[in-house]
Amino acid sequence: MKSISAVALLFVVLNTLPNAAAAADQKARFAKFEKAMSGVRLTGFFTMAGRVAAPAKEEYNIISVKKVGDGDFWLFRARMGRKGRVIPMPLPVKWLGDTPVISMEKLTIPGLGTFSAHVVLDGDQYAGTWTHGPARGHLYGAIERVKQP
Repeated sequence: MKSISAVALLFVVLNTLPNAAAAADQKARFAKFEKAMSGVRLTGFFTMAGRVAAPAKEEYNIISVKKVGDGDFWLFRARMGRKGRVIPMPLPVKWLGDTPVISMEKLTIPGLGTFSAHVVLDGDQYAGTWTHGPARGHLYGAIERVKQP
């Protein structure tokens, strides 16, 4: 009986250590992402499928990014639109190793509409695809740190 208890305890300990290490890695990854994506500007271009035209300019000023709850959602506070108002957007972020990917399917953002997008955030650059109603296309550009007022 004692040998079974010792084996069970050893099994629990050995399975807990990797989970604790993974949780610590995830916590560090999340903290790094919050810091890296707060106070940045995404400046680049987007295309529209089926339209023969040069890519159009786009710009997003991200004020802050903060993890929300235990799921995949992060609260992005971004200055957007013609009036430059700050819009809080809960966006799902998935991880491919250490690389974050904003991955949303038919997500409604109040005041902006319903979107699907899959955007890889890779160091100081981003790229992906987007859909808004019948319109769809690609987007890409640079991520740069900006001074906060």
